[in-house]
Amino acid sequence: MRPGALALLWAAAWGCALCALCGNAEKNVWSRFAQLPFPQDNLFLYGTFPPNFMWSVGTAAYQVEGGWEQNGKAPSIWDTFCHKSGQLDATGDVASDSYNNLFRDTEALKSLGVTHYRFSISWPRLFPNGTESAPNEAGLSYYRNLILRLKELRIEPVVTLYHWDLPQRLQDVYGGWVSESMVGIFRDYAEACFRLLGDEVKYWITIDNPYVVAWQGYATGKVPPGIKGDKVMGYRAGHNIIKAHAAVWHLYDKKFRPQQGGQISIALASHWINPVNMTSHDIGDCQKSLDFALGWFAKPIFIDGDYPQTMKNNLSSLLPEFSDQEKKLNKGTADFFSLSFGPNLSFQMLDPDMKFRQVESTSLRKILYWINEQYNKPRIFIVENSWFLSGNTKREDAKYMYYLKKFVMETLKAIKYDGVKVIGYTAWSLMDGFEWLREYTIRRGLFYVDFTSHNKKLMPKSSALFYQQLIKMNGFPPLPENQPVEGTFPCDFAWGTSAYRIHIDTTPSQFNDPNVYVWDMNKTKGLTKVEGITVPKRKTQCVDFASIRQQISMLREIHITHFYFALKWAAILPLGNLSLIHHKVLHYYQCFVSELVRVNITPVVALWQPLAENQGLPIDLAKNGGWVNYHTVSAFVEYARLCFKELGNYVGMWITMNEPSMRNLTYAAGHNLLKAHALAWHLYDRDFRKAQKGQISIAVQADWVEPASPFSKNDKETSRRILEFEIGRLSDPIFLSGDYPKVMRDWLAPRNNLDVFEFYLPSFTEEEKNLIQGTFDFFALSHFTTELVQWEKEDVAKYDHRLEVQFITDSTWVHSPNKYAVVPWGLRKVLNWVKSKYGDVPIYILANGIDDAHSPMQDKLRVYYLQNYINEALKAILHDGVNLRGYFAYSFNDRMDPRYGLYAYAANRFAPKLSMKHYQEIIDNNGFPNPEMPAVSCPVELVPCSDCHFFQTRKYLLAFVAFIFIVLIVSVFMITYYSRKGKRRYK
Repeated sequence: MRPGALALLWAAAWGCALCALCGNAEKNVWSRFAQLPFPQDNLFLYGTFPPNFMWSVGTAAYQVEGGWEQNGKAPSIWDTFCHKSGQLDATGDVASDSYNNLFRDTEALKSLGVTHYRFSISWPRLFPNGTESAPNEAGLSYYRNLILRLKELRIEPVVTLYHWDLPQRLQDVYGGWVSESMVGIFRDYAEACFRLLGDEVKYWITIDNPYVVAWQGYATGKVPPGIKGDKVMGYRAGHNIIKAHAAVWHLYDKKFRPQQGGQISIALASHWINPVNMTSHDIGDCQKSLDFALGWFAKPIFIDGDYPQTMKNNLSSLLPEFSDQEKKLNKGTADFFSLSFGPNLSFQMLDPDMKFRQVESTSLRKILYWINEQYNKPRIFIVENSWFLSGNTKREDAKYMYYLKKFVMETLKAIKYDGVKVIGYTAWSLMDGFEWLREYTIRRGLFYVDFTSHNKKLMPKSSALFYQQLIKMNGFPPLPENQPVEGTFPCDFAWGTSAYRIHIDTTPSQFNDPNVYVWDMNKTKGLTKVEGITVPKRKTQCVDFASIRQQISMLREIHITHFYFALKWAAILPLGNLSLIHHKVLHYYQCFVSELVRVNITPVVALWQPLAENQGLPIDLAKNGGWVNYHTVSAFVEYARLCFKELGNYVGMWITMNEPSMRNLTYAAGHNLLKAHALAWHLYDRDFRKAQKGQISIAVQADWVEPASPFSKNDKETSRRILEFEIGRLSDPIFLSGDYPKVMRDWLAPRNNLDVFEFYLPSFTEEEKNLIQGTFDFFALSHFTTELVQWEKEDVAKYDHRLEVQFITDSTWVHSPNKYAVVPWGLRKVLNWVKSKYGDVPIYILANGIDDAHSPMQDKLRVYYLQNYINEALKAILHDGVNLRGYFAYSFNDRMDPRYGLYAYAANRFAPKLSMKHYQEIIDNNGFPNPEMPAVSCPVELVPCSDCHFFQTRKYLLAFVAFIFIVLIVSVFMITYYSRKGKRRYK
């Protein structure tokens, strides 16, 4: 199918599904997202944001300003909490020292290219007493200068009036937010800010994350002021915060908006939560969870001035009540919806009871859509979003970068797919700072700060460079290299499928019973065995194996030209040597390959496939060290000779070793494995090639390894090193020099000096190098996925200590049920890597596939996988000049390779999946032809095989048919003869 046509077809199907769900979305957001088409909805979305989209970055005063008692600043509740509570080991006394580095900060903003900057005013810095007696001139000068500098840079300030740092005096005198006096006090404070700074500010945020302020500050006491006042105090604080916000909004709307022309809102934090089961009860609990955290403040402000009904039903007298007048004042007091989505609430400060036994998630797109449906489709400004990394991470923060990529892409999907009116995005934060209860143990900044240094220089991280590029491009515009290509493969291109093993059933289906039967017409009305009489058993023939007939029939249905499978060494030679040959199994393999050739499918056969059971070796060899023992090398050559002799007339391509796992193969074992390959290759080349005219090589696993950060030299070097260790380790000795890559020796040599055995890389003699070098006829590889690597250690579970590499995940990639990433361009990159390193060698992709359990028959992920990976293979041929000769889809069927098959298997029956039909269509078209161009017809060439013509493969059957025919003729003659003789006697 034409690649663009398939994309349009999927887009149409996606659109139809989306429209069908829109009517019910408000009732059940969870069901809507569960029913979106897979994998289309999960794919990365390339596109740009609307014009004038607001790209922002943010900070909070206590986290970055420092100068905690400088120039007349009074203590805040966070100063007191950090100094006196004993709960924390660190403070924000200095933090990132932004108060003394205004120019430094604005230069960082300039380099990013942001259009907006969100920061907060330190209430005790501007008004040390907490009230408008008179502003602190030093504090006022700092904020005025900051705003003016932003204006010079054409960066709009987004100013938060209160980001958790209440003046300690207000807590001491009034009791903080549990006092209704705070409504008027906060109104007066806001009025002073509007008057002093409002002429240059177009976006105001009254209060940040009121959930944390109220619940964790006054109910649980986890954050300042640390009041453990139980639920009543928490809800009372929240009640006053809502009224304070509403009072400030009305003040601005009436007194300042006409002159200043700004907008005002409140930053509401939320999590997202998924039901454990898609039942109405669990979905109801998810709705309740969002109501208790986000709806607590959002519903009074955006809907009707009152709390969610779920809260009122569950909390009864614990929840304060608004008067009718207060409800009117609360309602509609936000000019846009300010959303904060990140770790300050999700997975940290959300009360466990408010999850209602459901499961938290980091899905920004879903909470955006939920807000859109719950609160009358408001304009949404994401005023805080990101995740965090370990405090040990320095400038190469690839993992953080991929979190940022995921959240921005989900925002784009919410706009493009879901119709959500997102007007801006704020990455959090500009720089590393004091991270509240986590102090300095985590980092969230785009710029690195060395907190031990004197000058606190800001140094851009990988994430800063990524965000800079993102803003410049206004999103993720489609790239030419990501567009599908139209065209066809060469006429002699090998189309195949592969299986690591085939089903072996040596029981013949007919003609194998030596007993004689007679038809009992009187009693049983059936066949009765005649005791004591037997006839000679004839030799089992290939046509007797029903399992072969079935597999061959299925393979023909795919329209392939080649089939790749591995022999089972232990099944042919149970003892590992020729003293015991399992002739039935060997005969079965002979029949299988001969039947393949008869139907014009070229067998591609691997001699050894590593398996979990005894490494794929005969048990005696495995017990004696496997490949570490050189005796296995000799045994392998002996086994290879037998296979060449018995099967070689039918096999077009041999693979000595299939996909030895470099991460599990010791250096000593790999050393012997290369020798075994070389000896087998020379054996075939010397004794069998001339007569059999086949080819032979080794197959390596060649998954692509991408640097996690494109901006990191260290990550690029790590990627190159891993490719050499995982592909070059076997390939370099064979395809280049006869020796291991220099990168390997340079890396392992100094570590081997530590007398650690696992770093010892054996050496080849000159004779062995000559033996191994050049032992190939083609380059065979398998490719399944792409991995991201970085050099900085982040997650111990995914860290390779031997190679000092961290494996990470890009969550924007589609992943299979087994967590393999679907990254089509990785195949093209690895093909080009092979070409650049080993020259114009013929390449065969002998296995390429993905597991898919989304739907057994409708394996749409595999359809997408095949379509796009094969298209990347075509790009490698047409655009890059790669000498690619064949492609094999993995795998043949689910019986032998569960979840990977083109055929499903259940209840002893096979059925073609959607992916098989799609692959068949690609083969029939020989790729992705342009429908506007004349079709290119390829001549059909039959594979010659002197021993495989019809009469040869069916000689025993023909002999049997001839015998029956002769018996029939003789019988007719005898009957006619004696009939005439009888008539003469009668006369």
